[in-house]
Amino acid sequence: MNIHRSLNKPKPQHRVVITGMGAVSPFGHNVSSLWEGLAAGRSGIRRIRDSGISPELLQQMDGDAIAGFVPDWDGEARFGRKEARKMDRFVQFALAAAEEALQQSGLDNGKLVPERTGVYVGSGIGGIGTLMEQANVLFKRGRSRVSPTLVPMMIANMAAAMISIRFGITGPVLAPVTACSIGNTAIGEAMRLIRNGGADVVIAGGAEAAVSPVALAGFGNATALASFKGDPAAASRPFDADRSGFVIAEGAGIVVLESLEHAMGRGAEPLAEVLGYGATSDAWHMVATDPSGKGAAAAMRLALEDGGLTQGDISVISAHATGTSVGDLSETRSIRSVFGEGADRIPVTANKSMTGHMLGAAGGAEAIALVHMLREGLIPPTLNRTTRDPLCDLDYVPLQARHAELRVGLSNSFGFGGHNAVIALGRFN
Repeated sequence: MNIHRSLNKPKPQHRVVITGMGAVSPFGHNVSSLWEGLAAGRSGIRRIRDSGISPELLQQMDGDAIAGFVPDWDGEARFGRKEARKMDRFVQFALAAAEEALQQSGLDNGKLVPERTGVYVGSGIGGIGTLMEQANVLFKRGRSRVSPTLVPMMIANMAAAMISIRFGITGPVLAPVTACSIGNTAIGEAMRLIRNGGADVVIAGGAEAAVSPVALAGFGNATALASFKGDPAAASRPFDADRSGFVIAEGAGIVVLESLEHAMGRGAEPLAEVLGYGATSDAWHMVATDPSGKGAAAAMRLALEDGGLTQGDISVISAHATGTSVGDLSETRSIRSVFGEGADRIPVTANKSMTGHMLGAAGGAEAIALVHMLREGLIPPTLNRTTRDPLCDLDYVPLQARHAELRVGLSNSFGFGGHNAVIALGRFN
C-alpha cells in the first residue's frame, strides 16, 4: 500500500531557465557577433567563391552560388590539430558553442554534476563533409585508404557525444533528428526532462555544416534554394512577394538549461525562462509544408497551453520563415489561425533573412536571438521584405529593427517530414 501511494504521488514541476548561450554563425564565432549582426540588420550571406573554402571543394561547386558560411573558421587553431582531425566541422561548431554557453553559465571548469547533467544536441545531416571527403578517397585511392574515423565523424549523434566526453557528462545524452526543427525539439525535450526532475542541467541545441557540393546539388535540384542572381545579401527574402527559396547556411546554437532551484542555489543569473513547448507533425509530405498550416498552428497552441499562456501574452514571434513560397504562406496562415485578429498586433521577425537557413542549427540560434530580444527590448528586422505579398499580411518588422516592450515570445521551427516544434520563452522576472 505504501509503495502504491509513492508511485502515484505527483512529482514536483520545476521551472526551467536559460543560464548560458553559445553560437557559431555566418556572423562569427560567438553569441555577441550573432546578435550584433541581427540587431544591425546585416547579412551574413556571401558567394561561395568568397567564403574561403578549399580550392578542391570550390571546383566541385558553382562559385556563383551563395551560402551563409561561418567566416574564418580554423578548427585546428581552436582545438589543436590532433583533436580537430577527429571531428567533423559540425561537431567543432557544436563543441565551440557548448564551451561558450557553459562559460557564460558559470558551469565550466568541472562545476557540473555529471550524473545530473544531460546533453540534447542534434544535427539534421551530420558529418556530410567528412562523408563526401572519404567517398572521394575511396573512389580515387581505394578502400584501404578510407579513414577509420569516418563513421564516428559523420554520424549525427557525435556532437552530443563529444560534448558529453569533453565535459564528463554521464546523464541522458540524446541527438534529436527532426530536420530543421532540431534546436527547438532539443530545447523543448530538455525542458521537459528538467521540469520532471530527470536532470538539473541540460546542454541543448543543434549544429550543422552541410554547405557541401552534394547538399547544394540536392537542394538545388529540388528547387528549394533561392534562385536570386543579384547581391547575395538580398537573396534571402522571407515573406516578400519575390521570395524564391532558402539560402543554405551553417553554424551552431547551444543553450544551457537549468532548473530554477539549481540556478538560484548557485547564484547564477537566469537569462530567460523556458515557459512552454509544443510539438506536432503535419503528416502531409516528405518535404512540403501543409499549406493550411494546421500542424504549425497546433504546435503553437500546445506551447501556449504548456506554458499557461494566452494569445494576449505573446509580445513577439520569431518565425521559421525560410523564404519559400509555400512555407512562408503556411506559417502566416498558422499564426492567423492561432491569434485571429490579434495577430495584427504581434511583430513577426525572420532571422533567416540575415543568416540564411542554418538547418539543424537554426532553432538553437534563433532561441538565442529571442532571449536577446526579450532582454534588450529590440526586434531585429526582416531583411529584404520590400515587396508586399498580399497573402502574407502580418507585421514582419521590415528592413529596420524596432524597440518594443517584450515579455514573452514564441520561436517557430519546422522541418522536412512535417516536424513542427515551438517554444515559448519569457523574460525572467
